[in-house]
Amino acid sequence: MIKDMDTFELLVNTLVNESLKEDLSQGDITTEILIPPTDTGKAIIKAKAEGILAGTRVASIVLKKVDNALKIEFSRNDGDILSNGDVIANIEGRLSSILKAERLTLNFLQHLSGIATLTSTYVKAVEGLPVKIADTRKTIPGIRILEKQAVVSGGGINHRMNLGDSILIKNNHITTCVKQGMSLTSIIQKAKQQTHFPTKTVEIEVTTIHQAAEAVKAGADIIMLDNMSIDEMKKAVELINRRAIVEASGGINLENVRPIAQTGVNIISIGALTHSAKALDISLNIL
Repeated sequence: MIKDMDTFELLVNTLVNESLKEDLSQGDITTEILIPPTDTGKAIIKAKAEGILAGTRVASIVLKKVDNALKIEFSRNDGDILSNGDVIANIEGRLSSILKAERLTLNFLQHLSGIATLTSTYVKAVEGLPVKIADTRKTIPGIRILEKQAVVSGGGINHRMNLGDSILIKNNHITTCVKQGMSLTSIIQKAKQQTHFPTKTVEIEVTTIHQAAEAVKAGADIIMLDNMSIDEMKKAVELINRRAIVEASGGINLENVRPIAQTGVNIISIGALTHSAKALDISLNIL
């Protein structure tokens, strides 16, 4: 969850500035030829499919940066359920400005709402079970903060925002350390003993029940069961017996997410929430 809103605003404003340079570096020759800059009017943003809304803040920033005189009123909030035809926002002002901002505004709204919608689908699939659906760092470079906010809008939780958020010992870390003569136990102990941030959790990725047993004995705070079968997950959860948080990851889809949740894991992390979400159909129409 994004807690520092000042940082959020700074990052999003920087992102929008760069995105507008990409789209308007040579102006909008079509609009400039056809639409007088004095012409004013109204437009609406509306849903053309069912889903969950996300991205209203960045959409507002885009419109205001193109033309601070535009009047924008969102009638729906991030996290709201949308039906086909629902009006999301009303815009009033210079038509040339609305046209210049149209595509970037929709790009953000469609992509982020797609993430929120897919997340919500996974959350509903495990409804009633004591498990959280989480994202990963498999995000588009530069817009992670927005994508992770969209996951929260869809009812999910954020895993690490960046590499400094927590200690996560993955397979390539283990492979590298084993080559140096370290065991799984010594890897975990080194991570716990030498961190300068005692509040940071130590998580380790394991692929076998034997590794899970060694990890919990060594004091790992979170144990990620990577690409394990349902039966293996059940055995690992029983073995860990609440001595660590248990996370499932790898090969998760809408067909197997509930059976995985029923194994007793605490968290299910899914890269597809951000890297494979289908954009939600949203349009902007001049009235």
